Amino acid sequence: MVLPVPETSHPPDVPVDRDVTRPAPPVRPLGLARIWRLIGDPAPGRVGYALRMAAGCTTTVLVGEIWQVPDLGVPALVTMALWQKDRVTNALAGVAVNIVVVLLLLLIYGLIQLTLDHPMELVIVIAILSFGFFFLGSASKLKPVAYLFGLITVFGLVMIDQVPVGEVITRAILYTDLFLAVPGAVMIVLGLLICPSPRRLLTDDIAARLRMACRLLRGADDRTREQATDMLRTGTTDMMKSAKMASLEKIWAARDLACLRQSASSSVAVLALADEAGRTGIPAEDAAHLLETLEKMAAIFTDGDYPAAIERPAVSPASPAASALADMLPDFATPPPEGAAPGLKEKKSGFFADDAFSNPEHVRFAVKGTAGVMLSYLAFMVLDWPGIHTCIITCFIVALPTMGEMVSKLTLRISGALVGGAIGIGSIIFVMPHLDGITGFLVLIFGVSLLAAWVKTGDERIAYAGFQIGLAFYLSDLKGFGPTSDMETARDRIIGIMLGNFITYAMFTSFWPTSARDRIGEGLRKLAETLQRQSQALTPQARAEAIASTQSTLLESERTLEYVMAEPINTRVDLPRLQETKQALDDAGRLSEDLLVNPDRTDLTDHTARLERLAG
Repeated sequence: MVLPVPETSHPPDVPVDRDVTRPAPPVRPLGLARIWRLIGDPAPGRVGYALRMAAGCTTTVLVGEIWQVPDLGVPALVTMALWQKDRVTNALAGVAVNIVVVLLLLLIYGLIQLTLDHPMELVIVIAILSFGFFFLGSASKLKPVAYLFGLITVFGLVMIDQVPVGEVITRAILYTDLFLAVPGAVMIVLGLLICPSPRRLLTDDIAARLRMACRLLRGADDRTREQATDMLRTGTTDMMKSAKMASLEKIWAARDLACLRQSASSSVAVLALADEAGRTGIPAEDAAHLLETLEKMAAIFTDGDYPAAIERPAVSPASPAASALADMLPDFATPPPEGAAPGLKEKKSGFFADDAFSNPEHVRFAVKGTAGVMLSYLAFMVLDWPGIHTCIITCFIVALPTMGEMVSKLTLRISGALVGGAIGIGSIIFVMPHLDGITGFLVLIFGVSLLAAWVKTGDERIAYAGFQIGLAFYLSDLKGFGPTSDMETARDRIIGIMLGNFITYAMFTSFWPTSARDRIGEGLRKLAETLQRQSQALTPQARAEAIASTQSTLLESERTLEYVMAEPINTRVDLPRLQETKQALDDAGRLSEDLLVNPDRTDLTDHTARLERLAG
């Protein structure tokens, strides 16, 4: 589709050598104000994602009630943990879960024969399994789900002692099957019905970036700029995943998907150039011409299509940022020709990380996670308090590799657990007594699931709080079948969650504490390399792909710096160095945008040398 925008000749290259170095804001941990803004951030697609996730969790509860699955909170948590944005990824995750459940059943069946009526053997098996799953979570591609599988397997073995011996094998096999099979089936069937196509997600994400670019060109406040920066830093990771999933559907033309992949990279470049233009200023007439084209393009992507041809907007050659943005648009959806130089492609990796068996950090992480599980199991057994078995579940959920991540997310975990527990107890007191049927009960489940899903589908820095809300609520209110009035269960399970949080935090910060500062150097060196590659990109397609890579690398380094600042004061490097690192990252973000306008920046070497020096 051709956009009727007047065509002008391309302006000559205008060298612009502005100093992007500006004072950086004070470096500090993620503050409460920022967390609150992230919670309320109306990110594109977030409402739909949260609604579908809540519907999936509620459907799992409904199926569990029909089949009378005990401890229904676990299947509901599995659904919340694995639910995906698009129908293809959801279906693949559901199929994978149903395949894995067969393997877990065989494993549990064999372990039952070994550990039944042998407490010492059970302790040894739990320790070995915990170590194995924590190691896989640290050193393999199973990281997103290894902890979940460990939770299900260990929890199933622990609960064996709570049922009569004559029924133990049948119950263990049946209930472990249902713990994973029900969420898997719901994800496949319901996901295919209510989740959008990955192609639709891709076009919506591209449209969202174009609309954000329009907001920046119109003049944006600090809140809008913050949202634009968050969107910019995500790069193309999620969009390329959607493109990959769309290719698996086999219903879209390969050429169309190639054009959409290029559009995804170009949308990041356009957003970066709009941010640059907003900071440096462009003439109102140029902004009007660019807005007209960008809005028409966004409308096309919103309809699920892409523009086949885009005429270059008429902008003044005296405005470098406007000219660079206009130059990007004609090739916005045009993939590089076959045989062109390959772009920035990641090296393919195997199942295990390259340093899986050489880096002692993976083993140490597994040892600390196992120690947390065993201490929780010991407390559970010594206190003879069955209701706090949630401390074992919590250890698998909250383990994180560095102290900074542990500390920065501890507040989110505790807050989420308190909110979910308060809702659970409040609903038992004020809501459950008035529920006569399953309908009202499911409405309650959906409402709380929606709250938890809304937080979980936000920025990754607050997602833990959403999952903890669901964890505390489900494990408090989903004990038997239908509405419950058992306050003791809710109390015990919340105590178990808090105990698990405390034990895990103590283990990971006391033994072999891993500081996030150890990862700063690697990120800064990688950032210097991406800036160099960005300056060497020759075509619009290559420039778009390069800046997307730079922005993703920037995000990693910025998050690492946040984690460093969250660590105990005696583990931090000196604050002046952190301040300088923060300023260098801010300057690198502005420099990456400016390289789209002037790739021949004479001070690029100085900036990359600065990053290398800070990396040590």
